[in-house]
Amino acid sequence: MAGTRSRADKDGAGFDLVVVGGGSAGMPAALFAARRGARVLLIDHAPVLGGTLWVATGQMSAAGTALQRERGIADSPDLHFEDVMRISRGTANPGLVRLAVDHAAGTFDWLAEQGFEPLPDHPVKGFGHEPYRVPRYYWGAQGGVSVKDVLVPLVMAAVESGDITLRLGEEVVEVTTDESGTVDGVVTRDAAGVRHRFAAGAVALTCGGYAGDPDLFEQLNGYPQYHGAPYPFARGAGLKLGEAAGGHARGAENVFINFGALFDTDARPARPIGRIEHFPERRPPWEIYVNARGQRFVREDIESVDAREIALMDQPDYRYWIVFDQAILAAAPPIVTGWTQEQMVAAFAAGNPVFSRADDLATLAGRAGIDAAGLARSVGAFNYGVATGHDFFGRRHHPAPIATAPFYAIRMQGCSISSAIGLAVDDRLRVIRRDGTPIPGLYAAGEILGSSQTMGKAACGGMMVTPALTFGRLLGQTLIPLETVA
Repeated sequence: MAGTRSRADKDGAGFDLVVVGGGSAGMPAALFAARRGARVLLIDHAPVLGGTLWVATGQMSAAGTALQRERGIADSPDLHFEDVMRISRGTANPGLVRLAVDHAAGTFDWLAEQGFEPLPDHPVKGFGHEPYRVPRYYWGAQGGVSVKDVLVPLVMAAVESGDITLRLGEEVVEVTTDESGTVDGVVTRDAAGVRHRFAAGAVALTCGGYAGDPDLFEQLNGYPQYHGAPYPFARGAGLKLGEAAGGHARGAENVFINFGALFDTDARPARPIGRIEHFPERRPPWEIYVNARGQRFVREDIESVDAREIALMDQPDYRYWIVFDQAILAAAPPIVTGWTQEQMVAAFAAGNPVFSRADDLATLAGRAGIDAAGLARSVGAFNYGVATGHDFFGRRHHPAPIATAPFYAIRMQGCSISSAIGLAVDDRLRVIRRDGTPIPGLYAAGEILGSSQTMGKAACGGMMVTPALTFGRLLGQTLIPLETVA
């Protein structure tokens, strides 16, 4: 506030608030704290602002927005809360979900006022995830970049006016505390390896998750990082900083995977080469899905995305194969979105380990890495269902048997590009110790909390970017006490 000096300022070159990470949580935290008159230092290890918004889909969800009212959609935070807890089957953190949904509309409306434009037909009920009961799901034409392109100019304008001090390409290596255990600053290391000490009245850790560090990802999640899309600076630094300061991680029970990515290599991490169309409302399945034992594990035309993903969680290595025959290849729409029949045929001719082809099921099983006896039983049982109309899994769409050589298998790999495990905080976003007491002066927001806190063991549409934006905004607006930043 004007005319006052913070504790950090009296100590020398200090700040009321140090924000560690310039992504979807850190940028709003810095902006709104600066609006309150706080001396703000924003630090990011990357050479640019934006964080995971550079690679994220940028999907948001908010109830009670001006856009919903404009389009005659009746919605409320209570309905949003009920939907998130329903989709997550009660596994999301209710306190943090409540905080997120109660303030999501304010965040979305503010973003729209700054120039964010959702797609013309938005909001919608869902896409790619279990749908909401009310249209409250939005994103821009360029995904996360659409959000980044609104926030970065706001931050840079505040930097140019002197309201925010920005240090890019600099890594925070320590959160410091005084004799009482109160956080009083950070230590950084710049690109030349030189260390710097900054005093602070409070520190907000908004520096993302750990999905960009394959070793840490495997250590925490218990399976390899197959996907090469995570933001490369999402290396778990904030989680380590928070733990070193006395905090702890939570959310391991909610480690989650999406329903399989299509890679063309055994190297990892790797980039997907295409997207399988496994949404029955868009393409009813002709094929079957089997695990390494050759067993079907889910009704392939089940409408629930969540049911498919939870079923995959019980399969060896989170892996499955899409199995079909020549007749299905010839008659069905290609299962890889956007591919032609010629591209499908070429993929099987390329000889990579993901696309397998053989003149009989036993040879196919051997090439693909599937149990041959199990595959034979599954195909036989499926063909019985086609012939009788009574599929053992209750499948409704089965237009053709799997009976005409050659036979095909596409290997799919369950994986995740987000960090399920994160730093434990209370409902005021204060980092807490294992006994539940807050660490004075230390806050956290964004993916550093772990996706499982706002989504649980599920994928709830828009419940990562919007809570990150909202929590950052709340930290800067109100949650960091005035006596700290004044």
